[in-house]
Amino acid sequence: MKNKGLIVGRKRELQQLQMIVESPKSEFLAIYGRRRVGKTFLIREFFEYKFDFQISGLANANTSQQLFNFHVSLSRQHSVSYEHAPNNWLEAFQRLIDYLEGIEKDTKKIIFFDEMPWLDTKKSDFVMGLEHFWNSWASNRKDILLIACGSAAAWMINELINNTGGLHNRVTQKIKINPFCLQETEELLERKNGVFDRYQIVQLYMALGGIPYYLDAIRSDLSATQNIQNLFFEQSSLLRNEFSNLYRSLFRKHKIYETIVETLSTKTKGLQRGEIIKLSKVASGGTLTKVLNDLEESGFITSYISLDGKAKNTIFRLSDFYTSFYFRFIKDNKYRGDNVWINLLDNPLHRTWQGFTFEQICLSHTYQIKKALGISGIQSSDSSWKGSYGEKAAQIDLLIDRRDQVINICEAKFSMSKFIIDKEYSEKLREKVNIFRDATQTKKSVFLTMITTYGVEKNTYSAALVQNEITMDDLFEGK
Repeated sequence: MKNKGLIVGRKRELQQLQMIVESPKSEFLAIYGRRRVGKTFLIREFFEYKFDFQISGLANANTSQQLFNFHVSLSRQHSVSYEHAPNNWLEAFQRLIDYLEGIEKDTKKIIFFDEMPWLDTKKSDFVMGLEHFWNSWASNRKDILLIACGSAAAWMINELINNTGGLHNRVTQKIKINPFCLQETEELLERKNGVFDRYQIVQLYMALGGIPYYLDAIRSDLSATQNIQNLFFEQSSLLRNEFSNLYRSLFRKHKIYETIVETLSTKTKGLQRGEIIKLSKVASGGTLTKVLNDLEESGFITSYISLDGKAKNTIFRLSDFYTSFYFRFIKDNKYRGDNVWINLLDNPLHRTWQGFTFEQICLSHTYQIKKALGISGIQSSDSSWKGSYGEKAAQIDLLIDRRDQVINICEAKFSMSKFIIDKEYSEKLREKVNIFRDATQTKKSVFLTMITTYGVEKNTYSAALVQNEITMDDLFEGK
Protein backbone atom coordinates (compact mmCIF):
# COMPACT_ATOMS: atom_id res chain seq x y z
CA MET A 1 0.00 0.00 0.00
CA LYS A 2 2.97 2.28 -0.45
CA ASN A 3 3.27 2.57 -4.23
CA LYS A 4 0.16 4.09 -5.78
CA GLY A 5 2.02 5.27 -8.85
CA LEU A 6 -0.33 3.64 -11.37
CA ILE A 7 -3.48 5.18 -9.89
CA VAL A 8 -4.65 8.39 -11.54
CA GLY A 9 -6.63 10.79 -9.35
CA ARG A 10 -8.85 9.12 -6.74
CA LYS A 11 -7.27 11.13 -3.90
CA ARG A 12 -10.35 11.05 -1.68
CA GLU A 13 -10.91 7.37 -2.33
CA LEU A 14 -7.29 6.55 -1.47
CA GLN A 15 -7.54 8.53 1.76
CA GLN A 16 -10.74 6.71 2.69
CA LEU A 17 -9.24 3.31 1.94
CA GLN A 18 -6.21 4.09 4.08
CA MET A 19 -8.49 5.18 6.93
CA ILE A 20 -10.47 1.94 6.64
CA VAL A 21 -7.31 -0.19 6.73
CA GLU A 22 -6.14 1.60 9.87
CA SER A 23 -9.53 1.36 11.59
CA PRO A 24 -9.46 -0.40 14.99
CA LYS A 25 -12.52 -2.49 14.12
CA SER A 26 -13.72 -4.77 11.37
CA GLU A 27 -15.07 -2.92 8.33
CA PHE A 28 -17.59 -3.82 5.64
CA LEU A 29 -16.93 -1.71 2.54
CA ALA A 30 -19.34 -1.44 -0.41
CA ILE A 31 -17.68 0.01 -3.51
CA TYR A 32 -19.75 0.58 -6.62
CA GLY A 33 -19.93 2.52 -9.85
CA ARG A 34 -20.55 2.19 -13.55
CA ARG A 35 -19.01 -0.72 -15.46
CA ARG A 36 -15.47 0.03 -16.72
CA VAL A 37 -15.03 2.93 -14.29
CA GLY A 38 -12.02 1.39 -12.54
CA LYS A 39 -13.35 -0.05 -9.27
CA THR A 40 -11.47 -3.33 -9.44
CA PHE A 41 -8.29 -1.65 -10.63
CA LEU A 42 -8.37 0.79 -7.70
CA ILE A 43 -8.80 -1.97 -5.11
CA ARG A 44 -6.18 -4.23 -6.65
CA GLU A 45 -3.61 -1.47 -6.98
CA PHE A 46 -4.23 -0.10 -3.50
CA PHE A 47 -3.77 -3.51 -1.90
CA GLU A 48 -0.95 -4.41 -4.31
CA TYR A 49 -2.91 -7.47 -5.45
CA LYS A 50 -2.49 -9.07 -2.01
CA PHE A 51 -5.72 -10.46 -0.57
CA ASP A 52 -6.34 -13.13 2.01
CA PHE A 53 -9.29 -14.25 -0.10
CA GLN A 54 -10.68 -12.99 -3.37
CA ILE A 55 -13.35 -14.10 -5.78
CA SER A 56 -15.05 -12.58 -8.81
CA GLY A 57 -18.65 -13.42 -9.60
CA LEU A 58 -19.47 -15.02 -12.93
CA ALA A 59 -21.76 -13.23 -15.37
CA ASN A 60 -24.90 -15.14 -16.41
CA ALA A 61 -24.07 -18.18 -14.27
CA ASN A 62 -26.43 -20.22 -12.09
CA THR A 63 -26.08 -20.95 -8.39
CA SER A 64 -24.21 -24.26 -8.76
CA GLN A 65 -21.73 -22.62 -11.14
CA GLN A 66 -21.16 -19.74 -8.73
CA LEU A 67 -20.61 -22.20 -5.85
CA PHE A 68 -18.14 -24.17 -7.94
CA ASN A 69 -16.38 -20.88 -8.73
CA PHE A 70 -16.16 -20.24 -4.97
CA HIS A 71 -14.86 -23.76 -4.40
CA VAL A 72 -12.08 -23.32 -6.96
CA SER A 73 -11.17 -19.86 -5.65
CA LEU A 74 -10.90 -21.08 -2.07
CA SER A 75 -8.95 -24.19 -3.08
CA ARG A 76 -6.34 -22.03 -4.82
CA GLN A 77 -5.86 -19.94 -1.69
CA HIS A 78 -6.33 -22.57 1.02
CA SER A 79 -4.07 -25.49 1.90
CA VAL A 80 -7.11 -27.60 2.88
CA SER A 81 -8.77 -29.24 -0.11
CA TYR A 82 -12.47 -30.06 -0.15
CA GLU A 83 -13.71 -32.97 -2.22
CA HIS A 84 -16.72 -31.14 -3.63
CA ALA A 85 -18.14 -27.66 -4.00
CA PRO A 86 -20.31 -26.39 -1.13
CA ASN A 87 -23.99 -27.28 -1.38
CA ASN A 88 -25.15 -23.77 -0.50
CA TRP A 89 -23.81 -20.37 0.48
CA LEU A 90 -24.12 -21.00 4.22
CA GLU A 91 -21.69 -23.90 3.81
CA ALA A 92 -19.48 -21.81 1.52
CA PHE A 93 -19.14 -18.98 4.01
CA GLN A 94 -18.48 -21.44 6.84
CA ARG A 95 -15.55 -22.81 4.82
CA LEU A 96 -14.31 -19.25 4.38
CA ILE A 97 -14.51 -18.68 8.16
CA ASP A 98 -12.55 -21.87 8.82
CA TYR A 99 -9.87 -20.75 6.36
CA LEU A 100 -9.58 -17.19 7.71
CA GLU A 101 -9.34 -18.35 11.31
CA GLY A 102 -6.21 -20.25 10.39
CA ILE A 103 -4.43 -17.15 9.10
CA GLU A 104 -2.13 -15.48 11.61
CA LYS A 105 -1.22 -11.86 10.86
CA ASP A 106 -1.04 -8.56 12.72
CA THR A 107 -2.91 -6.56 10.10
CA LYS A 108 -6.43 -6.86 8.78
CA LYS A 109 -7.47 -9.91 6.78
CA ILE A 110 -8.61 -8.58 3.40
CA ILE A 111 -11.55 -10.37 1.74
CA PHE A 112 -12.42 -9.10 -1.73
CA PHE A 113 -15.68 -10.04 -3.48
CA ASP A 114 -15.53 -8.57 -6.97
CA GLU A 115 -18.79 -8.35 -8.94
CA MET A 116 -20.68 -9.52 -5.86
CA PRO A 117 -24.13 -8.91 -7.44
CA TRP A 118 -23.47 -11.70 -9.95
CA LEU A 119 -23.04 -14.17 -7.08
CA ASP A 120 -26.60 -13.48 -5.91
CA THR A 121 -28.35 -15.63 -8.51
CA LYS A 122 -32.11 -16.17 -8.70
CA LYS A 123 -33.52 -17.91 -5.63
CA SER A 124 -30.02 -18.01 -4.21
CA ASP A 125 -29.30 -17.93 -0.50
CA PHE A 126 -26.19 -15.84 -1.09
CA VAL A 127 -27.41 -12.84 0.93
CA MET A 128 -28.35 -15.17 3.80
CA GLY A 129 -24.86 -16.63 3.78
CA LEU A 130 -23.30 -13.18 3.65
CA GLU A 131 -25.45 -12.06 6.59
CA HIS A 132 -24.35 -15.07 8.61
CA PHE A 133 -20.70 -14.50 7.77
CA TRP A 134 -20.75 -10.86 8.83
CA ASN A 135 -23.22 -10.87 11.74
CA SER A 136 -22.12 -14.07 13.47
CA TRP A 137 -18.39 -13.90 12.84
CA ALA A 138 -16.68 -10.96 11.11
CA SER A 139 -18.40 -8.16 13.03
CA ASN A 140 -17.35 -9.78 16.32
CA ARG A 141 -13.68 -9.36 15.42
CA LYS A 142 -11.39 -6.38 14.88
CA ASP A 143 -9.24 -7.69 12.04
CA ILE A 144 -11.57 -8.16 9.06
CA LEU A 145 -11.99 -5.96 6.00
CA LEU A 146 -14.75 -7.28 3.76
CA ILE A 147 -14.86 -5.51 0.38
CA ALA A 148 -18.00 -5.92 -1.71
CA CYS A 149 -17.52 -4.52 -5.21
CA GLY A 150 -20.05 -4.38 -8.02
CA SER A 151 -21.11 -2.56 -11.16
CA ALA A 152 -24.79 -3.33 -10.64
CA ALA A 153 -25.38 -0.25 -8.53
CA ALA A 154 -29.03 -1.10 -7.94
CA TRP A 155 -28.11 -4.37 -6.23
CA MET A 156 -25.31 -2.72 -4.26
CA ILE A 157 -27.67 -0.01 -3.02
CA ASN A 158 -30.78 -2.10 -2.35
CA GLU A 159 -29.30 -5.40 -1.18
CA LEU A 160 -26.32 -4.08 0.76
CA ILE A 161 -26.30 -0.40 1.62
CA ASN A 162 -30.06 0.00 2.14
CA ASN A 163 -30.80 -3.60 3.12
CA THR A 164 -33.85 -3.85 5.39
CA GLY A 165 -33.15 -7.38 6.57
CA GLY A 166 -30.23 -9.00 8.34
CA LEU A 167 -27.71 -6.68 6.69
CA HIS A 168 -29.51 -3.52 7.78
CA ASN A 169 -26.89 -0.92 8.71
CA ARG A 170 -24.13 -3.53 8.48
CA VAL A 171 -22.17 -1.81 5.71
CA THR A 172 -19.76 0.42 7.60
CA GLN A 173 -18.18 2.24 4.63
CA LYS A 174 -19.21 2.98 1.06
CA ILE A 175 -17.38 4.46 -1.91
CA LYS A 176 -18.96 5.39 -5.22
CA ILE A 177 -16.41 5.51 -8.03
CA ASN A 178 -17.25 8.23 -10.53
CA PRO A 179 -15.84 8.72 -14.04
CA PHE A 180 -12.73 10.87 -14.36
CA CYS A 181 -13.13 14.61 -14.69
CA LEU A 182 -11.25 16.44 -17.45
CA GLN A 183 -8.24 17.06 -15.24
CA GLU A 184 -7.90 13.34 -14.42
CA THR A 185 -8.45 12.46 -18.08
CA GLU A 186 -5.62 14.79 -19.05
CA GLU A 187 -3.37 13.19 -16.44
CA LEU A 188 -4.11 9.70 -17.73
CA LEU A 189 -3.39 10.70 -21.33
CA GLU A 190 -0.14 12.38 -20.30
CA ARG A 191 0.95 9.14 -18.63
CA LYS A 192 0.34 7.42 -21.95
CA ASN A 193 2.73 9.94 -23.53
CA GLY A 194 -0.12 11.52 -25.44
CA VAL A 195 0.41 14.96 -26.96
CA PHE A 196 -3.24 15.98 -27.11
CA ASP A 197 -4.11 19.62 -26.52
CA ARG A 198 -7.15 20.40 -24.41
CA TYR A 199 -9.40 20.94 -27.41
CA GLN A 200 -8.65 17.37 -28.52
CA ILE A 201 -9.11 16.03 -24.99
CA VAL A 202 -12.57 17.61 -24.86
CA GLN A 203 -13.37 15.97 -28.21
CA LEU A 204 -12.32 12.58 -26.84
CA TYR A 205 -14.29 13.17 -23.64
CA MET A 206 -17.41 13.88 -25.70
CA ALA A 207 -17.34 10.32 -27.09
CA LEU A 208 -15.78 8.38 -24.21
CA GLY A 209 -16.58 10.36 -21.10
CA GLY A 210 -14.25 9.87 -18.16
CA ILE A 211 -14.30 6.06 -18.28
CA PRO A 212 -10.74 4.82 -17.62
CA TYR A 213 -11.14 1.59 -19.59
CA TYR A 214 -12.14 3.53 -22.71
CA LEU A 215 -9.51 6.23 -22.20
CA ASP A 216 -6.78 3.64 -21.73
CA ALA A 217 -7.51 2.36 -25.25
CA ILE A 218 -6.56 5.72 -26.78
CA ARG A 219 -3.43 5.55 -28.92
CA SER A 220 -0.93 8.35 -28.36
CA ASP A 221 0.25 8.18 -31.98
CA LEU A 222 -3.20 9.09 -33.33
CA SER A 223 -5.12 12.37 -33.20
CA ALA A 224 -8.43 12.66 -31.34
CA THR A 225 -10.33 12.29 -34.61
CA GLN A 226 -8.30 9.23 -35.63
CA ASN A 227 -8.80 7.64 -32.21
CA ILE A 228 -12.57 8.01 -32.38
CA GLN A 229 -12.50 6.48 -35.87
CA ASN A 230 -10.35 3.63 -34.56
CA LEU A 231 -12.41 2.94 -31.43
CA PHE A 232 -15.88 3.10 -32.97
CA PHE A 233 -15.98 2.83 -36.74
CA GLU A 234 -13.48 0.20 -37.85
CA GLN A 235 -14.71 -3.36 -38.39
CA SER A 236 -13.08 -4.70 -35.23
CA SER A 237 -13.41 -1.55 -33.14
CA LEU A 238 -13.11 -2.05 -29.38
CA LEU A 239 -16.20 -0.03 -28.48
CA ARG A 240 -18.50 -0.63 -31.43
CA ASN A 241 -20.34 -3.49 -29.68
CA GLU A 242 -19.81 -2.33 -26.11
CA PHE A 243 -23.44 -1.29 -25.73
CA SER A 244 -24.80 -4.81 -26.23
CA ASN A 245 -22.94 -5.96 -23.11
CA LEU A 246 -23.09 -2.80 -21.02
CA TYR A 247 -26.70 -2.76 -19.82
CA ARG A 248 -27.22 -6.52 -19.97
CA SER A 249 -24.39 -7.05 -17.53
CA LEU A 250 -25.88 -4.60 -15.04
CA PHE A 251 -29.66 -5.02 -15.17
CA ARG A 252 -31.56 -8.30 -15.26
CA LYS A 253 -34.49 -6.70 -17.11
CA HIS A 254 -32.16 -4.71 -19.29
CA LYS A 255 -34.59 -3.91 -22.11
CA ILE A 256 -36.61 -1.39 -20.12
CA TYR A 257 -33.38 0.36 -19.05
CA GLU A 258 -32.24 0.50 -22.68
CA THR A 259 -35.64 1.89 -23.67
CA ILE A 260 -35.36 4.73 -21.16
CA VAL A 261 -31.82 5.76 -22.14
CA GLU A 262 -32.73 5.58 -25.83
CA THR A 263 -35.73 7.81 -25.18
CA LEU A 264 -33.55 10.31 -23.34
CA SER A 265 -31.02 10.23 -26.18
CA THR A 266 -33.62 11.73 -28.52
CA LYS A 267 -33.94 14.94 -26.51
CA THR A 268 -30.65 16.65 -25.80
CA LYS A 269 -32.16 19.05 -23.27
CA GLY A 270 -33.55 16.22 -21.18
CA LEU A 271 -37.10 15.17 -20.34
CA GLN A 272 -39.47 15.48 -17.44
CA ARG A 273 -41.03 12.28 -16.07
CA GLY A 274 -44.31 12.83 -17.88
CA GLU A 275 -42.48 13.32 -21.16
CA ILE A 276 -40.49 10.11 -20.63
CA ILE A 277 -43.73 8.16 -20.09
CA LYS A 278 -45.29 9.61 -23.24
CA LEU A 279 -42.30 8.99 -25.51
CA SER A 280 -41.10 5.64 -24.14
CA LYS A 281 -44.56 4.11 -23.65
CA VAL A 282 -43.34 2.87 -20.26
CA ALA A 283 -46.13 3.02 -17.71
CA SER A 284 -45.92 5.37 -14.76
CA GLY A 285 -45.44 3.77 -11.39
CA GLY A 286 -42.93 2.05 -9.16
CA THR A 287 -41.16 0.25 -11.99
CA LEU A 288 -40.32 3.48 -13.80
CA THR A 289 -39.20 5.08 -10.55
CA LYS A 290 -36.90 2.13 -9.86
CA VAL A 291 -35.46 2.21 -13.39
CA LEU A 292 -34.74 5.94 -13.19
CA ASN A 293 -33.15 5.55 -9.75
CA ASP A 294 -31.04 2.58 -10.89
CA LEU A 295 -29.83 4.39 -14.00
CA GLU A 296 -28.87 7.44 -11.95
CA GLU A 297 -27.07 5.43 -9.28
CA SER A 298 -25.19 3.62 -12.06
CA GLY A 299 -24.12 6.95 -13.59
CA PHE A 300 -25.99 6.74 -16.89
CA ILE A 301 -28.50 9.53 -16.32
CA THR A 302 -28.63 12.59 -14.08
CA SER A 303 -31.67 14.29 -12.61
CA TYR A 304 -31.75 18.07 -12.36
CA ILE A 305 -34.13 19.50 -9.80
CA SER A 306 -36.22 22.37 -11.07
CA LEU A 307 -35.78 25.80 -9.53
CA ASP A 308 -39.29 25.54 -8.04
CA GLY A 309 -38.37 22.25 -6.34
CA LYS A 310 -41.41 20.40 -7.72
CA ALA A 311 -40.69 16.75 -8.44
CA LYS A 312 -42.83 16.72 -11.58
CA ASN A 313 -40.57 19.39 -13.10
CA THR A 314 -37.35 17.48 -12.48
CA ILE A 315 -35.46 17.02 -15.73
CA PHE A 316 -33.75 13.71 -16.48
CA ARG A 317 -30.85 13.87 -18.87
CA LEU A 318 -28.69 11.18 -20.45
CA SER A 319 -25.28 11.89 -18.95
CA ASP A 320 -23.26 8.85 -20.05
CA PHE A 321 -21.20 10.08 -22.97
CA TYR A 322 -20.63 6.66 -24.52
CA THR A 323 -24.36 5.83 -24.52
CA SER A 324 -25.22 9.15 -26.11
CA PHE A 325 -22.56 8.64 -28.79
CA TYR A 326 -23.80 5.12 -29.46
CA PHE A 327 -27.38 6.13 -30.18
CA ARG A 328 -26.38 9.06 -32.34
CA PHE A 329 -23.68 7.45 -34.47
CA ILE A 330 -23.38 3.68 -33.90
CA LYS A 331 -26.81 2.09 -33.45
CA ASP A 332 -28.22 0.38 -36.57
CA ASN A 333 -24.84 0.77 -38.27
CA LYS A 334 -25.65 4.34 -39.23
CA TYR A 335 -22.05 5.13 -40.05
CA ARG A 336 -19.33 2.64 -40.84
CA GLY A 337 -16.16 2.35 -42.85
CA ASP A 338 -12.87 4.06 -43.55
CA ASN A 339 -12.60 7.73 -42.55
CA VAL A 340 -16.31 7.97 -41.74
CA TRP A 341 -15.68 10.11 -38.64
CA ILE A 342 -13.31 12.42 -40.49
CA ASN A 343 -15.92 12.88 -43.21
CA LEU A 344 -18.53 13.77 -40.61
CA LEU A 345 -16.53 16.65 -39.15
CA ASP A 346 -18.24 19.36 -41.23
CA ASN A 347 -21.65 17.72 -41.07
CA PRO A 348 -24.38 19.73 -39.26
CA LEU A 349 -25.21 16.58 -37.28
CA HIS A 350 -21.66 16.52 -35.95
CA ARG A 351 -21.72 20.21 -35.01
CA THR A 352 -25.06 19.79 -33.24
CA TRP A 353 -23.71 16.81 -31.31
CA GLN A 354 -20.63 18.78 -30.24
CA GLY A 355 -22.83 21.61 -29.02
CA PHE A 356 -25.11 19.65 -26.71
CA THR A 357 -22.32 17.30 -25.57
CA PHE A 358 -20.21 20.28 -24.51
CA GLU A 359 -23.22 21.38 -22.46
CA GLN A 360 -23.20 17.98 -20.77
CA ILE A 361 -19.49 18.33 -20.03
CA CYS A 362 -20.23 21.64 -18.32
CA LEU A 363 -23.03 20.04 -16.31
CA SER A 364 -20.55 17.37 -15.21
CA HIS A 365 -18.05 20.00 -14.06
CA THR A 366 -20.12 22.35 -11.92
CA TYR A 367 -17.46 22.27 -9.19
CA GLN A 368 -14.93 23.70 -11.63
CA ILE A 369 -17.44 26.29 -12.88
CA LYS A 370 -18.09 27.54 -9.36
CA LYS A 371 -14.38 27.61 -8.65
CA ALA A 372 -13.79 29.74 -11.75
CA LEU A 373 -16.59 32.07 -10.67
CA GLY A 374 -14.96 32.42 -7.26
CA ILE A 375 -18.08 31.18 -5.44
CA SER A 376 -16.84 27.82 -4.12
CA GLY A 377 -17.30 29.05 -0.57
CA ILE A 378 -20.79 30.45 -1.14
CA GLN A 379 -23.73 28.15 -0.47
CA SER A 380 -25.50 27.46 -3.75
CA SER A 381 -27.69 24.92 -5.50
CA ASP A 382 -27.62 23.73 -9.09
CA SER A 383 -30.87 23.35 -10.95
CA SER A 384 -32.47 23.44 -14.36
CA TRP A 385 -35.44 25.47 -15.50
CA LYS A 386 -38.10 25.17 -18.14
CA GLY A 387 -40.89 27.72 -18.26
CA SER A 388 -42.82 30.32 -20.16
CA TYR A 389 -44.20 33.81 -19.87
CA GLY A 390 -47.09 34.66 -22.11
CA GLU A 391 -46.56 32.90 -25.42
CA LYS A 392 -42.79 32.71 -25.08
CA ALA A 393 -40.95 29.72 -23.57
CA ALA A 394 -37.37 29.06 -22.59
CA GLN A 395 -35.20 26.34 -21.10
CA ILE A 396 -32.02 26.78 -19.08
CA ASP A 397 -29.84 23.73 -18.52
CA LEU A 398 -27.79 25.06 -15.61
CA LEU A 399 -28.76 27.63 -13.04
CA ILE A 400 -26.58 28.34 -10.04
CA ASP A 401 -28.83 29.75 -7.34
CA ARG A 402 -26.59 31.46 -4.81
CA ARG A 403 -27.09 32.44 -1.18
CA ASP A 404 -25.64 35.89 -1.92
CA GLN A 405 -28.78 36.83 -3.90
CA VAL A 406 -27.35 36.06 -7.33
CA ILE A 407 -28.45 33.55 -9.96
CA ASN A 408 -26.00 32.53 -12.68
CA ILE A 409 -27.65 31.53 -15.94
CA CYS A 410 -25.01 29.41 -17.66
CA GLU A 411 -24.87 29.21 -21.44
CA ALA A 412 -22.38 26.75 -22.98
CA LYS A 413 -21.03 27.08 -26.52
CA PHE A 414 -18.42 24.92 -28.24
CA SER A 415 -16.35 26.45 -31.04
CA MET A 416 -12.94 26.17 -32.68
CA SER A 417 -12.03 29.76 -31.82
CA LYS A 418 -13.38 32.62 -29.74
CA PHE A 419 -17.16 32.56 -29.72
CA ILE A 420 -18.85 35.53 -31.36
CA ILE A 421 -22.15 36.85 -30.04
CA ASP A 422 -23.90 38.50 -32.99
CA LYS A 423 -27.08 40.54 -33.05
CA GLU A 424 -29.38 37.56 -33.60
CA TYR A 425 -27.89 35.46 -30.81
CA SER A 426 -27.75 38.43 -28.43
CA GLU A 427 -31.50 38.89 -28.90
CA LYS A 428 -32.09 35.22 -28.10
CA LEU A 429 -29.99 35.49 -24.94
CA ARG A 430 -31.72 38.65 -23.84
CA GLU A 431 -35.11 37.07 -24.44
CA LYS A 432 -34.16 33.96 -22.45
CA VAL A 433 -33.05 36.05 -19.47
CA ASN A 434 -36.20 38.20 -19.64
CA ILE A 435 -38.52 35.18 -19.84
CA PHE A 436 -36.80 33.69 -16.80
CA ARG A 437 -37.08 36.93 -14.82
CA ASP A 438 -40.75 37.46 -15.73
CA ALA A 439 -41.81 33.83 -15.21
CA THR A 440 -40.04 33.34 -11.87
CA GLN A 441 -40.49 36.88 -10.56
CA THR A 442 -37.10 36.49 -8.94
CA LYS A 443 -35.73 39.42 -6.98
CA LYS A 444 -32.18 38.15 -7.22
CA SER A 445 -29.60 39.57 -9.60
CA VAL A 446 -29.34 37.46 -12.76
CA PHE A 447 -25.85 37.06 -14.23
CA LEU A 448 -25.40 35.63 -17.70
CA THR A 449 -22.38 33.31 -17.62
CA MET A 450 -20.85 32.16 -20.91
CA ILE A 451 -18.88 28.90 -20.90
CA THR A 452 -16.90 28.49 -24.10
CA THR A 453 -13.79 26.76 -25.42
CA TYR A 454 -11.62 29.83 -26.02
CA GLY A 455 -13.62 32.70 -24.59
CA VAL A 456 -16.06 35.25 -26.02
CA GLU A 457 -15.02 37.78 -28.64
CA LYS A 458 -15.30 41.28 -27.24
CA ASN A 459 -17.95 43.35 -29.01
CA THR A 460 -20.89 45.58 -28.14
CA TYR A 461 -23.25 42.63 -27.78
CA SER A 462 -21.06 40.64 -25.39
CA ALA A 463 -20.27 43.74 -23.36
CA ALA A 464 -23.97 44.47 -22.85
CA LEU A 465 -24.97 40.93 -21.87
CA VAL A 466 -22.19 38.81 -20.37
CA GLN A 467 -21.30 39.20 -16.69
CA ASN A 468 -19.01 36.16 -16.41
CA GLU A 469 -16.79 34.20 -18.78
CA ILE A 470 -15.49 30.69 -18.26
CA THR A 471 -13.24 28.91 -20.73
CA MET A 472 -12.35 25.32 -21.48
CA ASP A 473 -9.16 25.65 -19.40
CA ASP A 474 -11.24 26.41 -16.30
CA LEU A 475 -13.01 23.07 -16.70
CA PHE A 476 -9.64 21.28 -16.38
CA GLU A 477 -9.14 22.46 -12.81
CA GLY A 478 -8.95 19.68 -10.24
CA LYS A 479 -10.86 19.29 -7.02
